[in-house]
Amino acid sequence: MRNPPLTFLVVFLLSAPAVAHDAHTGWEYDKFCCNGDNHSGDCQMISTKNVRIINGGYQISLGPGDHRLVTRPHNFSLPQSEARRSKDEEYHICLYPTEDTLRCFYAPDMAF
Repeated sequence: MRNPPLTFLVVFLLSAPAVAHDAHTGWEYDKFCCNGDNHSGDCQMISTKNVRIINGGYQISLGPGDHRLVTRPHNFSLPQSEARRSKDEEYHICLYPTEDTLRCFYAPDMAF
């Protein structure tokens, strides 16, 4: 049996279904949370200035420039029990299917 040509393998790999993309520090977002890739995906690190720890959870305020999908101000409240653990000590947020929907929020261990 012959090995498939290299071009066939390259085409096959490029046409494979998308999987969860990585945070900028190299860990992978949960597949449920992310759609797209590192340049057009809905998951992204956000600044600590956008997050306030409140009694029982988090208050997240985003404006244009805080996340690639945000075009107007947003305020989200999230119970601590719904936050996921960040693997790089940074805050990350996934907005899907629109900028109005907080799909996943990752918080560092120190915020748990």
